[in-house]
Amino acid sequence: MSKKKGDIPEQELVEESVEVEQAEETEETLADEAVSEQDAVEEIKKLADENHDKYLRLAAEFDNYKKRTQKEKDELSLYVAGDTIAKILPVMDNLERALASCEADKGTPMYDGVSMVLKQCAEIFEAMGVTPIPAVGEPFDPNLHNAVMHVEDDSVGENTVVEELMRGYQYKGKVIRYSMVKVAN
Repeated sequence: MSKKKGDIPEQELVEESVEVEQAEETEETLADEAVSEQDAVEEIKKLADENHDKYLRLAAEFDNYKKRTQKEKDELSLYVAGDTIAKILPVMDNLERALASCEADKGTPMYDGVSMVLKQCAEIFEAMGVTPIPAVGEPFDPNLHNAVMHVEDDSVGENTVVEELMRGYQYKGKVIRYSMVKVAN
């Protein structure tokens, strides 16, 4: 076959156009890959931000859980200690009554023994943080005192506690037993 001079440039043109088309397709593929890589990077960043947010929320939730359980544990401890102290208070009352009943026998071994036991109980309560509620001469406070009697006495101010019938106690600011008092009007 014979080739004409005009055919060669046409064939070269076809080859060049094929090469140009292939180059354009390659550029489009590369551009699509770059766009898809950029989308992938953005998606990964978004996922990382979501995971970081979840982590922060979980950390805050765990911190709140620790605080809540510590508070519950402290409240339970306060309740149990208060309940135990309330059960021991009648023993203190009985020791005080025993000591008061044998005032005439001061100096006897019985009086001295009861006095030492009462003193020891009072020291233990003090070390634990149990404090008696002040009553006589104090203004009546319904948050601390339980008024069981009223008397007319002009020598003291109105709503003043004039007599303590049973001592009240507090433990760490919580009233374990209210003071039973007589109040002047």
